[in-house]
Amino acid sequence: MYKIEKNHTIELLMDLVSIESPYFKEDNIIKFVCKWFEKNNIDTFVHEYHESKVTGFKGKNIVVNLEGKTDGPVICLNGHLDTVQLCSGWTFNPKGEINGDRLYGLGALDMKSGCAATMIALKAFVENHKDFKGRIISTYVSVEEGPYGMGTNALIEEGYLNNVDFSIITEPSAGFTGNKYPDICLGARGGYGLNIELFGKSAHAAMPELGISAAEDAAKLILELKNVEYIEDPHLGTGEACVIGVECDGGACSVPDYAKINLFWHIVVGENEKTIIKEIEKAIKRSNIECEYKINFREAPSDSSKGFLPYTITGEEPLAKEFIKTVENLCETKPSISYFQSIGDFNYLGSRLNAPAIIFGAYGGNFHGSNEYVELESVYITAKVIYEFLKNTLCN
Repeated sequence: MYKIEKNHTIELLMDLVSIESPYFKEDNIIKFVCKWFEKNNIDTFVHEYHESKVTGFKGKNIVVNLEGKTDGPVICLNGHLDTVQLCSGWTFNPKGEINGDRLYGLGALDMKSGCAATMIALKAFVENHKDFKGRIISTYVSVEEGPYGMGTNALIEEGYLNNVDFSIITEPSAGFTGNKYPDICLGARGGYGLNIELFGKSAHAAMPELGISAAEDAAKLILELKNVEYIEDPHLGTGEACVIGVECDGGACSVPDYAKINLFWHIVVGENEKTIIKEIEKAIKRSNIECEYKINFREAPSDSSKGFLPYTITGEEPLAKEFIKTVENLCETKPSISYFQSIGDFNYLGSRLNAPAIIFGAYGGNFHGSNEYVELESVYITAKVIYEFLKNTLCN
C-alpha cells in the first residue's frame, strides 16, 4: 500500500515551483510532469492544440486517462501548470523557498499546489487500487492564466471531456476566498473582456468648443458605469464592471477625436452579453455624451470561449455531496462553503459540461503578486482528500 506522505507532496511541489512556466512557455514543466507520471507507471497523453484564429499559439496539455473495469462515474480532475509573469518586489526566491510551513514561490499557491495534490493522489490511487469502476480523467493544462483559458477550452471543444459526471478543480479555494482551510467553492462569477470605442470630432486645443472630445466623453461614461444596475445572485453577489484601461491622444495640441475604454465585466447567473450591452447603453444615455460609440467584445478563438459563464451548484448533487462528506470526515470539521469571485477554467467546466464542478484547494496568499506562498499542510491534506474521494466513489 502506498501511503500519501507530506514530504512526498512537498518534494513534488518544490520541483514544480522550481520550473519557470509563465503562460505560453510551459514546455519544460509539461516534460517534467510527463516524466514524473512515466516514472510512477501512469500513462499520459500529451494533447496538442493550435489556436489559429487570434494568437497563433501552439500549446500542450497533459491528460491522464484511468479506465476502470466496470461502468461508473467519470471524474475529471483539472489544474493548470502555467503561472502569471514574474513581478517585482520579491524578497523570497520565486523558484521556491521554504519558511516554516510555507513554501514561497511563483505558482506555489496558484496553482502548482493543486497540481501536486492531484498527482500524488493519482500515484496513491494507481498503486493501491487496480480494480475500480468508472473513469478518471486528470488534466494538466496550459494557458489558464493567459487569454481564453485555451488549454481547457481545447480539451472541451475537441471532445475529451464529453462524458464527465463531476469535476474537481484544485484551484486554491481557501487561498482565494480567505476562508480558513478547508473551503469548498460551489460556483463562480463569470466575465467578459470588452471595450467601448468613442468617436468624436477633432479641433484645435485653443478652441475645444469646436470639437467633440472623446476623452471628456470617456470620463463621463466611466463615471456613469459606477451606477450600473446589477442583478444580485444569492450566492455570487453582484457583477462588477472594472475599467482596466483608457486610450486617447489628442497629439500636441488637439481635441482627441477617438477614445477607447477597456473593461473586464464580471457577471452572475442571469447576466450575459445582452445584459452588459443594455447596461452600457443605459450608462451612455445617462452620461449625455456627444460621441458616437461602438461596443466590442474581445475577439475569441470560438463562440464558446468568448466569455466565462457564471455557474452555481447546490452541493446536494450526489457526487458533490460525497465530496463534501469526504472533506468533513478527513478534516474532522465542516468545510466552509463559498463561491469564487473571479474567472478561470472552472467556469468552462462548470457551465459547459452539464455536470457539477467544485473548486477545492490549498490555503496561502499573495497570488498574482510578490512573495506568493502556500501553506504546505493544506496541500498535503488536499492530496489526501482527492485520494479518499476517488477511493470512496470508485472502489466501493
